[in-house]
Amino acid sequence: MLSNQEILSVLEMLQNENLDLRTITLGISLLDCASDDIRRFRGAVYDRITTTAENLVEICDRIGEKYGIPVVNKRISVSPMAVAGAPFAPDQLVSAASTLDMAAKSVGVDFIGGFSALVEKGLATGDRALIEAIPAALTETERVCASVNVASTRAGINMDAVLLMGRKIKEAAELTADKDGLACAKLCVFANIPQDVPFMAGAYLGIGEADAVINVGVSGPGVVKKAIDRALAADPQMNLRQLSDLIKRTAYKVTRVGELIGREVAKAMGIDFGVVDLSLAPTPNVGDSVGEIFQSLGLLSIGVPGTTVALAMLNDAVKKGGAFASSNVGGLSGAFIPVSEDLNISEAARAGHLSLEKLEAITSVCSVGLDMVAIPGDTSAETLAAIIADEMAIGVINKKTTATRIIPVPGKKAGDQAFFGGLLGQAYIVPVNNGKGDNRFIRRGGLIPSPIHSLTN
Repeated sequence: MLSNQEILSVLEMLQNENLDLRTITLGISLLDCASDDIRRFRGAVYDRITTTAENLVEICDRIGEKYGIPVVNKRISVSPMAVAGAPFAPDQLVSAASTLDMAAKSVGVDFIGGFSALVEKGLATGDRALIEAIPAALTETERVCASVNVASTRAGINMDAVLLMGRKIKEAAELTADKDGLACAKLCVFANIPQDVPFMAGAYLGIGEADAVINVGVSGPGVVKKAIDRALAADPQMNLRQLSDLIKRTAYKVTRVGELIGREVAKAMGIDFGVVDLSLAPTPNVGDSVGEIFQSLGLLSIGVPGTTVALAMLNDAVKKGGAFASSNVGGLSGAFIPVSEDLNISEAARAGHLSLEKLEAITSVCSVGLDMVAIPGDTSAETLAAIIADEMAIGVINKKTTATRIIPVPGKKAGDQAFFGGLLGQAYIVPVNNGKGDNRFIRRGGLIPSPIHSLTN
């Protein structure tokens, strides 16, 4: 139970510090919907999703109102479509994506994830069909999100899949050129993807999960920033160890609130509670920024020297506080740096404080990767693949999750602005070193072997 002091602290977070529950994501298994008839498969998928998630939004709203803590996003993740829909051709999988979209609209959720494939060691027939379908599927749907895992510490990096994804990202951008390449904002390429991510666009329900499960994403960057500001106003001489402890205690409070709501939603729906994802996920709203935390800590801006160590401290403190508050920690659990979704980070990119290279460097200590990064539209597919491969290497070597969500904005160049709308926000386009250059290394393909420290048995 929360103590009186914790309750008062939470009330302050609600009133003045943008505390909310960022997402409740209902995972739904589609594996027993499998069929070799696409019409039967689509019907079974639609029925499974709409039946299981029928009351999700109403229950989330009711319990959120009960505690005065809004659940901002209600989402669904499903089994990897490359597995559930393995018999089907690309055009049939595009129609399956339309079914996912219709089901998501029917139950009123924001996004549905799981148009996904796991290809870290090789490409099966269903994987190839799904990847081929991704550009059209994300163009023709509104709420469907896709993810492809191309690398893992145990398997290595599938460079054939990496190059294929570079080409598909380029194709998806061109298909949505009138929307600044919006389809790419719904597509993540991963190394070491967790099976229980509640945040989009990477959410899917892993093969080892239950038939249905509730996963929670708590977030709360505004709460962390205000806690730091308040502490430094009282004691400007606080050192970094003290600030780290403050962040840890703040994350503890946020996590306890998130788990309370998530467990009540799961109980009301009669399904299992899964995990709490501790990630600090910003929005485009002022006061709800990860970037502003760096300024509160004393840096001019995210991206300047000192950023990497500050992020390492922030990420570690958030995980320690959350892990103490819950035994069900999972997902990504760290700090997101989505450039377009955080006004402060977007401005740092415009001002030149934050480059693509610095973004890549700081992903070595955070839990995501190159997230919602807009780059020039004439960047080649090979260069896109090389950017992905670099990020995958960071995840594989460091035994952590990394991802890329990069958007080559058609017709725009470095310094221009891209607009994606809503939670996806807007971004200044960052330059890419040798963006149109030849890359024979990437074209060689094959599997880059797993590192020696993958031999853990």
